[in-house]
Amino acid sequence: MVTFENVCKSYNGIEAVRNINFMVNEGELFGLIGPDGAGKTTLFQMLTTVLLPDSGSITFNGKDVVEEYKYVRKSVGYMPGKFALYQDLSVTENLNFFATIFGTTIQENYEVIKDIYQQLEPFGDRRAGALSGGMKQKLALSCALIHSPLVLVLDEPTFGVDAVSRSEFWEMLKTLKKRGVTILVSTPYMDEAVLCDRVALIQKGTILKIDTPRAIEQSFERNIYIIKTEKVYPILQVLRNDLGLEHSFTFGQEIHVYSDQELDVESLRVTLSKTTKLSLTIGKGEATIEDCFMDLMVRGGLTEKVDS
Repeated sequence: MVTFENVCKSYNGIEAVRNINFMVNEGELFGLIGPDGAGKTTLFQMLTTVLLPDSGSITFNGKDVVEEYKYVRKSVGYMPGKFALYQDLSVTENLNFFATIFGTTIQENYEVIKDIYQQLEPFGDRRAGALSGGMKQKLALSCALIHSPLVLVLDEPTFGVDAVSRSEFWEMLKTLKKRGVTILVSTPYMDEAVLCDRVALIQKGTILKIDTPRAIEQSFERNIYIIKTEKVYPILQVLRNDLGLEHSFTFGQEIHVYSDQELDVESLRVTLSKTTKLSLTIGKGEATIEDCFMDLMVRGGLTEKVDS
């Protein structure tokens, strides 16, 4: 349904994305996973004809997005990262406006948005700007779907919303996928990666890896040791500077240590405790998507020093 071939884009001589290649199958829920500044928004804006690529090509349902931009705009539903609806218009007025732009009505495509819009209907007269973050999210999704697009493009749709709203939103995406909608979603949240059929891990404009979340996790070849302690920074310094375990990274109140060799866990625990005077626990762990992302960044030389 969507194909990127050797796509590059620069801003004022600085590469935003370079030699991007991937395809999204019809009916797939595809995730673009990476931190702010990784190039996710640039890729989505080129796909939706907001930006032109400097080189390479992007096809949408077999059509070049530059040459057939009118077709693309009629066939894609785009939800930008920042809430972009009219704050002073009501819920119903916003939805009517977007339906009119695409030559349709709420009534004509009601079944497309029914499951989402039914939660908004009791607030039809409320100004969009007065909605909660979760309700704004639902309204924006309804507006992106009102013309029954072939592909739904969502740029960090759950950024800044509460955990419950994030969960509800992904349940809505699963329902849309079952109806055959092709979905591209970007997110900086690694825990959302596992909810996609396939993901592309991206950093500094470069694709690190593309596969199913499970396959990416299973491809991790190093040993992982997880250290839990109240004060992570002193232990991190000892691991990196004194013990030479440079591939040690913080994950909240944990430290994940990646090693090609088996480590003596008890010996490491005793050494760290004596050196830092801190209590801690150490155990072997299984790789998560975030572990894989960190490891790929280091292996690819895309960072000099990484702290999660």
